[in-house]
Amino acid sequence: MPIATVNPANGETLRTYEAMDEQELERRLQLAQATFRTYRTTSFTDRARLLNRAADLLDEDQDDVGRIMTTEMGKPVKQARAEAAKCARAMRWYAEHAQELLADEEPAAADVKDSGGSRALVRYRPLGPVLAVMPWNFPLWQVVRFAAPALMAGNVGLLKHASNVPQTALYLEDLFHRAGFAEGCFQTLLVGSGAVDDVLRDERVKAATLTGSEPAGRAVASTAGEMIKKTVLELGGSDPYVVMPSADVDRAAQVAVTARVQNNGQSCIAAKRFIVHTDVYDAFAERFVAGMAALKVGDPMEEDTEVGPLASEQGRSDLEELVDDARRSGAAVLCGGERPDGPGWYYPPTVLAGVTREMRIHREEAFGPVATLYRADGLDEAVLIANDSPFGLSSNVWTRDEAEVDRFVRDLEAGAVFVNGMTASHPGFPFGGVKRSGYGRELSGHGIREFCNITTVWHGA
Repeated sequence: MPIATVNPANGETLRTYEAMDEQELERRLQLAQATFRTYRTTSFTDRARLLNRAADLLDEDQDDVGRIMTTEMGKPVKQARAEAAKCARAMRWYAEHAQELLADEEPAAADVKDSGGSRALVRYRPLGPVLAVMPWNFPLWQVVRFAAPALMAGNVGLLKHASNVPQTALYLEDLFHRAGFAEGCFQTLLVGSGAVDDVLRDERVKAATLTGSEPAGRAVASTAGEMIKKTVLELGGSDPYVVMPSADVDRAAQVAVTARVQNNGQSCIAAKRFIVHTDVYDAFAERFVAGMAALKVGDPMEEDTEVGPLASEQGRSDLEELVDDARRSGAAVLCGGERPDGPGWYYPPTVLAGVTREMRIHREEAFGPVATLYRADGLDEAVLIANDSPFGLSSNVWTRDEAEVDRFVRDLEAGAVFVNGMTASHPGFPFGGVKRSGYGRELSGHGIREFCNITTVWHGA
């Protein structure tokens, strides 16, 4: 895949980039290693000052970087600006909380005595250069939620971004440099996916984090395992959205539309499978389908556009294949389902009902504005349908019954359960999944400690 900006609204190639050669890649690896030796000794105060400055600059750049993201991957420009604002807030959150999150911990006095020691502590130390392999769908947020905690922990970052968002990738490197971080603290590697394996095998790279597809995750995890390097993986998701009879059905249907089509439906944590109790199924389906059908699809640069184009022609083709397979196998198309005429990689908001286990869309992630509706006769069946997926990223449950909430929290196989609301990420909460959605956690204290050397310090009596 070429490293290029291709506008998904019209298919026009706007700018192409040459991949870095081996000499430039080596220079950057050397720089990362050398910079880490000194950056690791900086204080939390100095790191926070730099990260807060980066947040201020990002706020100032919000309009410009929003347009860059929209041009490169097609998200509505209002959502792009909101993504930039969210990144700035996350930077400030880690600047404020990192020192507390990584403070020395003291084991229980009884354990210290029992060990024969006089005192002990646990200290969090940085690992070194960390490789981040990031996707195009949230081209700022996916990177910042790695970079902010990594930099505050004293690590340095090497970004291999998706090849269709090179301008966003270069903007991020420039942002941290303008904020005052040393040149080697955060570097963008303009290389193709074929170079990832060699970079990860390099002894100077100490760990890796990847957000992306399951095949990409398998490849990185395999190499990292061979090299015995720590990894965090955030892969696909096919999140269930369960609606029970006690729910506010009107509200649940309204939120469901946003939950499905946010970011043009190209979000790992977007609700994709809508599992509705039979007592409220018809009422929910009517409202949900009407809401999906009423969305404005169009030019993502227009302020009132709600759904823009998919990020790539291949992505649209993949989505079409899932819908067509379901239709051939008997699924009912309640709205959408047909590619529109004209330029750009648009696909309409679509709702499918009557989905069965034999259909591909039941097992595979639909990365675009396509929802599947399921009818459940009770809580037990709702849980069975929700868990009948290879993925386990997040989940949504709508009920006013606390006993039902307890059951869903206990039994849903997911990294998060959002009750009466839409899944969202926040720097204060751990983010990640189970099963084929990956392992490890981003964000919160759990995320910042993923790439730390958790060091036991023991003193004899």
